[in-house]
Amino acid sequence: MPEGMARDAEAGALAGAVRSTCPYCGVGCGVVAQADGRVVGDTDHPANRGRLCSKGSALAETLKDGERLTRPLIDGRAADWTQALDLVARRFKATIAEHGPDSVAFYVSGQCLTEDYYVANKLMKGFIGSGNIDTNSRLCMASSVAGHNRAFGADVVPGTYEDLELADLVVLVGSNSAWCHPVLHQRLLAARAKRPIRIVAIDPRRTATCEDADLHLAVRPGADVALFNGLLAHLADQDQLDHAWMAAHAEGFEAALSAARQTAGQTAALTGLDPADLVRFYQWFASTPRVVTVYSQGVNQSSVGTDKVNAIINCHLATGRIGKPGCGPFSITGQPNAMGGREVGGLANQLAAHMRFDQPEAIDRVRRFWRAPNLATKPGLKAVEMFDAVLDGRIKALWIIATNPADSLPRADRVREALRACPFVVVSDCWPNDTTALADVVLPAAGWGERDGTVTNSERVISRQRPFRAAPGEARADWRVLAAVGQRMGWKDAFSWTSPAAVFREHAALSGFENAGSRPFDISGLAMLTDGQYDALAPVRWPVRWAGDEGGRLFGQGGFATPNGRGRLVPTPWRPPAGRADDAYPLVLNTGRIRDQWHTMTRTGRVPRLLAHTGEPRAALSPTDAASLGVADGDLVRIESVHAGTVVRATIDAGQRVGELFLPMHWTDEFCSAGPAGRLVNAALDPVSGQPELKLTAVRAAAVPVAWRGLLLHRAAVRPQGVAYWSRMPLNNGHAFELVGSDALPAGPALTRFVEGLLHPPAGAEWLQLTDAGRGLLRVAILVDGRLEACLLLAAGDGAQLPPRDALAALLGDTVTDEARPSLLSGRAPGGLGAAGVKSAGRTVCACFSVGLVTIREAIVANRLTSAEDIGACLKAGTNCGSCIPELKEILRDVHASA
Repeated sequence: MPEGMARDAEAGALAGAVRSTCPYCGVGCGVVAQADGRVVGDTDHPANRGRLCSKGSALAETLKDGERLTRPLIDGRAADWTQALDLVARRFKATIAEHGPDSVAFYVSGQCLTEDYYVANKLMKGFIGSGNIDTNSRLCMASSVAGHNRAFGADVVPGTYEDLELADLVVLVGSNSAWCHPVLHQRLLAARAKRPIRIVAIDPRRTATCEDADLHLAVRPGADVALFNGLLAHLADQDQLDHAWMAAHAEGFEAALSAARQTAGQTAALTGLDPADLVRFYQWFASTPRVVTVYSQGVNQSSVGTDKVNAIINCHLATGRIGKPGCGPFSITGQPNAMGGREVGGLANQLAAHMRFDQPEAIDRVRRFWRAPNLATKPGLKAVEMFDAVLDGRIKALWIIATNPADSLPRADRVREALRACPFVVVSDCWPNDTTALADVVLPAAGWGERDGTVTNSERVISRQRPFRAAPGEARADWRVLAAVGQRMGWKDAFSWTSPAAVFREHAALSGFENAGSRPFDISGLAMLTDGQYDALAPVRWPVRWAGDEGGRLFGQGGFATPNGRGRLVPTPWRPPAGRADDAYPLVLNTGRIRDQWHTMTRTGRVPRLLAHTGEPRAALSPTDAASLGVADGDLVRIESVHAGTVVRATIDAGQRVGELFLPMHWTDEFCSAGPAGRLVNAALDPVSGQPELKLTAVRAAAVPVAWRGLLLHRAAVRPQGVAYWSRMPLNNGHAFELVGSDALPAGPALTRFVEGLLHPPAGAEWLQLTDAGRGLLRVAILVDGRLEACLLLAAGDGAQLPPRDALAALLGDTVTDEARPSLLSGRAPGGLGAAGVKSAGRTVCACFSVGLVTIREAIVANRLTSAEDIGACLKAGTNCGSCIPELKEILRDVHASA
């Protein structure tokens, strides 16, 4: 920890300006933690040049330690580190001795730093001797990894972010970049403002990204292979191939073309697209020399994901559009260090440093470098298979690090059952969650702002995450904890590092060990960094083969990592994805990210303004499907798959294809009664990558009757009981709950018990209650020592109207005078009390600057604003990450149409 570092216990104050890297998506934005407590974009970082998205802009607001894990826990009781580490080492050793090395497993995360990942992989594969370490990147990018390996011989992203700015055509496939990678999306739009760049968005949904596209192809879910097979055939038929480049640098074209052959009618039928739109896209691709195809989770999270990746790469290899300025297939990762985890072998089917189990010489090389005679010689279990093995008893000891599989994995209820059944579960994390609740041992981990190490972003740039605050309580860096367990298990010398710099040097040295240019991943030029040079390391793109080297685009002149140096076109015959609808389950469910939330909300869910735009997990339905179900916007709908069912509110979205639903992936039992979307999702796997089908699950839906609606304001994060649906939003001074009931409100003593199940009143609390049975109203306020602890407003009827919450919410924790009590129960802020007269700005549209819908609409009218730029100049909305700009344009159209 740097000398002089200090931590303000309440606010986690920053100790001087420190350059670091954002902990969210794979764009890898640079940030500066300033001495005044703000976190701002780093104008010198090549990824973002000072821009941040709404989540990155709110990073300083996540640095509150009140809910953090601060001490080791054994069976829910506080313990010291010696007790906890001794127990973990002892139980893992005993399990291995009795059942063999494959009876234990690690499940890690793209949230880990490269140094954490390296130590975990070395411990499991090198010394325990099992391949059973996998990562939540399996849910994110495994199909890209498999596709890269098949085509390039190694897991390499050939291009750079600059290529999006240099391209003349950018194809976004399964990538809602306007919301999921907004900084990169804004770089693209800024480049298009300077010169013509066509954008094609390929996505079943009409997302915010599609609003910026010149062409939106609303492809049928899972049909991307048919779409790109059709493109390859079109390129061949129009003789738009680079025969000379392929002759020199590629192989497999004829077999790939043969597998891709289909008629134009078949392509249209399989993809569900207008033939004229298909022709337009194909002609644009064929006639544009500089094309970048950006793909993300919509491609990867599929039972045919690897074939999707290779179908895309085939079109680039066949035209030589790879590794050149403005050209190439480009996989954009979902996590900050998904790439770093792949570099060190965090996936169960990889060795370290991009070496592989199907290469005997690689196994021998890693064994000798690590001096690990017990090195694993075969792949381990991939994520979904791993938790199946936990459930059936093959895995008896499991260590989970920096991820929340009880919510994020498919068939989440089954995963929870597996964790309950496992004899020994260890979880390392920063916050309590649904996974830590099922652990035998919980280890408090240092988090962002406290950890010291590196991450690698989607364009192969290695950046430093630097600490600028002390970890709360006894929390420790993951690499230190893993190394301490490795030493206790008997491998003291192999895990004797004293700093993250030492771990990084070993990782870098392994990448260059017996390499001589045969493996693209090579950062051996960084293997001799001193601790001081490591601390000062500026962002650098690999390969880095010698000091001062920096990698650029790869494969433009061949040089692939295959045995003969040629890129491979891989046959990708059409096959339907798993999870298709049938008579019993006639709809298909798609899950994914929204703009302001991250993963299972353990960090972002604690920031009020990040929930102000989308405060609950609504199911998006097409108007046609909503009408057939008898569901209006805001109504409750029950969604069921063969695995589970849940109740959520509905949103009517004209951008949804008929027969399809979309549900955000982020919400968990902590924030909503609906629980994780993962409990519904099927576990069909891609046969090559092992990545699960998260984008296509057969479901059925039905309207749920609404008998009453309610608003609960509470100082505590209670979990309301006895309602059909609830969702929770954090406030600066408490929590706001939306409540919906499908049964009539009870009467008499049953009503009292029902209200207590919602309010959880503390002993000795004072009750204020107003009941109007004729109007179907119930209002209750709970006071503790004269201060407002909670307020409950219920109204019977489907169309029940409740008072605005903002003014009342501001009063939580305030003293309520005798004169103010009657008006409190009226549902209005009492005159002269606290935030009386607070005017609602409406639902937040711009999370970066907390600008609400009402404010925007009033400004448009009052100032005669005609563009998103005008709104930005007036209110600042849309001037940071830009992810709200499509919504600003929609608001403009609506206001002008109304006028």
